[in-house]
Amino acid sequence: MRSTTRHRVWTPEMGRAAARGALALAMVLVTTAVATRPLPARTFTVLYSFTGGTDGGNPDAGLMRDAAGNLYGTTYAGGDLNCIPPYGCGTVFKVDKSGRETVLHSFTGSDGFSPYAVLVRDPAGNLYGTTSSSSGEYVWGTVFRLGKNGKETVLYTFTGGADGGSPVAGVIRDAPGNLYGTAALGGTNNNGVVFKLDKAGNETVLHTFTETDGRWPQAPLVRDAAGSLYGTTSYGGAYGEGTAFMLDKTGTETVLHSFTGGAHGGVPYFAGLVRDASGNFYGITSEGGDSNCLFGPSGCGVIFKLDRSAKEAVLYSFTGGADGGGPVAGLYRDGAGNLYGTTQGGGGSPWCGQPGCGTVFKLDTAGKLTVLHAFAGPDGFSPYGGLLSDGKGSFYGTTYFGGTYDAGVVFKITP
Repeated sequence: MRSTTRHRVWTPEMGRAAARGALALAMVLVTTAVATRPLPARTFTVLYSFTGGTDGGNPDAGLMRDAAGNLYGTTYAGGDLNCIPPYGCGTVFKVDKSGRETVLHSFTGSDGFSPYAVLVRDPAGNLYGTTSSSSGEYVWGTVFRLGKNGKETVLYTFTGGADGGSPVAGVIRDAPGNLYGTAALGGTNNNGVVFKLDKAGNETVLHTFTETDGRWPQAPLVRDAAGSLYGTTSYGGAYGEGTAFMLDKTGTETVLHSFTGGAHGGVPYFAGLVRDASGNFYGITSEGGDSNCLFGPSGCGVIFKLDRSAKEAVLYSFTGGADGGGPVAGLYRDGAGNLYGTTQGGGGSPWCGQPGCGTVFKLDTAGKLTVLHAFAGPDGFSPYGGLLSDGKGSFYGTTYFGGTYDAGVVFKITP
């Protein structure tokens, strides 16, 4: 399972070690069926189980969906198994409505490897994303474009210096076609940067973090109509527990909130912000909250709201039990104001060991949390990515482990 150890940035080496450890643990754990707890009627379907071979393995990010209902995503490992044998360097994949998977691209190392991030698609059908690492002279990751014809183009290769390095989050795209994102490392004192990439592949560093305003941005950005960017940093800030920040189009950064840890939550990790029409923000932290959490005294994470004055309110604290714990991905908010997300642990299944394989949850506007699905292992284990809604009530997502081959799954939940 991915570690949420404090004061670490998530690196490919940590990911591969975690994958090996979790697979060894799963092989010795009891895999008997678990009694299902009564939940509101809904259907959970595993659309595809990765093998960890040429089809890819260990999807770390959420999904995107086209108008025809096809799903697109990335896997952290698998693909070209000659690249970092025997794990592979990761893939870009498509899963159609019948559950058939197609590998659109296998990374070779020189064009990047270990993609963590969700993809973005332009009107022409081109896909854009990031890889956290690359090989050759520079090992600090790339921004890439994958055309409809399957041709991959590396738009930018990071050097790990002032331009940033190791982009963990994906990019967002504006109407003219510029891309915006974060690099977890590089910049001043290796604290990370916010960057812009124009259509010609020219990079501009919009902001370099100094630690006092945040450290290690690993979450996707949100852009408002005025062109301001909003995001989070995993660590740094006034208390070292991460920040929520705004960067206006002039490049001026404002720290909206410094997380304190404890009951108020800390370490937003890979989770960005969701903005409502009134200008309030919603998010999630991986730590803090209930000090009696089954994961330990640092807490199992919280769901929070930042109002327009940046005052924080904790909407829910995870316990690490049946409700889940240790969420790392961001939230989805529907038109009624309900929040949906995943936790990488909790849920109670012994297949994954204490405290469980993770959950999919809903938090309503009254603060009531409902577990929509508790993973049991064969149906998935540790969802690190967020949820994708089809706008009709169904959700799609991925798990990093579990499934038929313990290399992760693509799933669907239908109400």
